[in-house]
Amino acid sequence: MTRTEEFLTVLDEGMLQYFREIADELVGRFGMSRAEAVARINAAYEGADIDPYPDLMCHEEPDYWAYGLYFQDRGGRVPHSGSTEDLSQWETRPAPPKGSHVWTLTE
Repeated sequence: MTRTEEFLTVLDEGMLQYFREIADELVGRFGMSRAEAVARINAAYEGADIDPYPDLMCHEEPDYWAYGLYFQDRGGRVPHSGSTEDLSQWETRPAPPKGSHVWTLTE
């Protein structure tokens, strides 16, 4: 298990791929840059104790975590890819501040 230049947590190869899939979801679903997607993940998981693949978080698909990283929590609920709700009703989380150490990739 190693820490990469991309993510600020120690991950084995399987979890590294899983985190990259979360970043792919953020980019694809919400149109943000890869740098912002990785910064959002780093802000949420920096230093987290992530077990080797399949960590407990793998019981959810990467899109589940992407929605939670993009939208504000609303009473414990997070919209998901199968949601029939109008997602425009959800408030988006601000990106981590530019220049923060969680921005490990350049835009």
